[in-house]
Amino acid sequence: MQSQDVAQRPASRSPRPGSAGPALDVEQAEAALVEHYPRLVRLAYVVLPPSLPRGRRVLTAHALVQRALPRRRASAPVIPAQSAGRDGDPGYAYVRLRVVRTALEAGLPLRRRAWPKRAGLPSPLPRVWGLRLLPRAGGADELALEQRLSELDGPARAAYALRGLEKLADADVRKVLGECGVVAVDAALREAGEVDAEYALLDSPGFDPCVLQARPTDLMRRRQHGRAALAAGAALVVCGALVALPGGGWGPDGAAAPAYAKNPAAEAALDPGRLLKVSPVAWRTSARTDFSAWPARGELTGDEALLRRALAVWARPGEKVHVSATPATPAGGPSGPPQLLYAGAVDNVRVVILYDGLRIVRYAEPKDGTAGAALDFARVDGASGAEAGAVVLSRADGNVRYLTAPWVTGAGERDLSKPSAGVMDLTLTGGVTSPMGSPATRTGACTGWNVLQLTGGQGRQLLSDLGELVPARLTSGKPGAGRDVTGVDALKTWAPYACSLADLRAAGVRAVNAWQFARQPLPDGSGSAQWVCTRAETWRGDGTRASAQFHTPGGLFGAVVAKAADVPACGPRDPHVLAGALWKSKKGHWFLMAAGDKDTRSVRTAGGVNVAAEGNLLTVRTEQGVQATLEGTLKGGKPVKVLH
Repeated sequence: MQSQDVAQRPASRSPRPGSAGPALDVEQAEAALVEHYPRLVRLAYVVLPPSLPRGRRVLTAHALVQRALPRRRASAPVIPAQSAGRDGDPGYAYVRLRVVRTALEAGLPLRRRAWPKRAGLPSPLPRVWGLRLLPRAGGADELALEQRLSELDGPARAAYALRGLEKLADADVRKVLGECGVVAVDAALREAGEVDAEYALLDSPGFDPCVLQARPTDLMRRRQHGRAALAAGAALVVCGALVALPGGGWGPDGAAAPAYAKNPAAEAALDPGRLLKVSPVAWRTSARTDFSAWPARGELTGDEALLRRALAVWARPGEKVHVSATPATPAGGPSGPPQLLYAGAVDNVRVVILYDGLRIVRYAEPKDGTAGAALDFARVDGASGAEAGAVVLSRADGNVRYLTAPWVTGAGERDLSKPSAGVMDLTLTGGVTSPMGSPATRTGACTGWNVLQLTGGQGRQLLSDLGELVPARLTSGKPGAGRDVTGVDALKTWAPYACSLADLRAAGVRAVNAWQFARQPLPDGSGSAQWVCTRAETWRGDGTRASAQFHTPGGLFGAVVAKAADVPACGPRDPHVLAGALWKSKKGHWFLMAAGDKDTRSVRTAGGVNVAAEGNLLTVRTEQGVQATLEGTLKGGKPVKVLH
């Protein structure tokens, strides 16, 4: 997890005056880099943000080390090498400093008004085509350390790596981090010291990006892309020839084809014989866990008349066809033969589900004709794992059936608002679940919220129906490090806020994360209140929604005290939040309660109440209806404003 605190962020800059050592030749730095290349790459791999996929971390680590050479004669830092075989080597000290600095810069978020750092951009070299390179799998201890390091910010990971790999004393670690622009060095050392794992684990193959295992990329997708590239090249040749014709081509419409001309690509897309049908066992060896690995299922996959109608309605929906789409989802026809995921009869309806790499499309018609046909679109670009775990197959009488991914081995229904109520098993027949209650269509007061629980090769996940084709994934935890809601604590965190999902229906929501950012003792001694921030991410990127909620002991549901849209707060780019609420005690006294996340140094109010408090919590007695503004300061000095 990368911290967003400005005070902890490295800045790319030249060594500060007074910290430079003797002059250093490029050849001397190159000799040190070549001699100690494996250790430098391992150091970069550990410091790089764990949010990067492991394969990209490997290539990025090699790229950063290979770019660490100075362009010309430079000054070596006065930081000792400290490790055997490297004592007093200014070339190694210089290259190591460049590697740590660029690895920290690679974790910085892009800013609107600043050019991105070179380390934060994908490197053109090294590049491997047709293979995925991954470090060897580690044991339980290595996996635990990997998980623990993912919870640290960049400076803390760098401090841990310099201690464990480079055997540097804390004084020298301070110098290295200081040269890299880290301001909150003490905080980084303190967080690194809280990792209760042996430094020797860093020398294991699981952290060695020079000892790799190779696997093929998605062979089917590569073949499809190759065909698409050939088709695009042929189209460019044809268009170029037409443009060169005398008179500017066909006439006043430019390169547009006349209405009577046939379009071979469009005809191919509407030919049911050309539909892509994936093998039922392809997902077992596929490098991808998305919809492209789903096989074609259902008893009507060979019904060409049904498939032809579905494709024709997709391309040219009639006036009587009910068409719906999630926000910002294009509703046009397929650009080429799509992939068939399902064709069958369910709940007195014939259903066809198709996938074109960007969208899931569901066509439904009655069993006794085509009147009342419906066409639904959902955007699913980038879906993988749990996000590609299920698709709504049908809705009837307030219930919903799902078509699940081929790796799903079990499905169940549970009430998210009652974490101790257990799970009711759903039957799986050919990947289709038995019907379960859907909260998406309910009206009136909310008394519970049923969600789908899936188990299988991806672990266990909770998905919520929000009235769209693809259910939203539910997670819990700090922004950027959210995990699937599986444990008791995660279920208890979600329970008071289950009904708040009703506000996200039909909004194109991809995932919703609930993060308990503070617990605050109540002034009347009745226990502690929970402060939770829920953030909904959409498939289109914009339109995100964040809300702060306040829950007191004994209450069934939490109260929403603040809402905001299209803000980075409470998300991976800005994992901080501040919120306040007026609360009435059992004795009838009113209090202004405010809380920020653990990185909040102080909280203050102005207006109707003027109070300041150190730390991330503020409690002050006041009057009903008081109006006050709320502001806070993070530990690094950056201001944080109340969510609204």
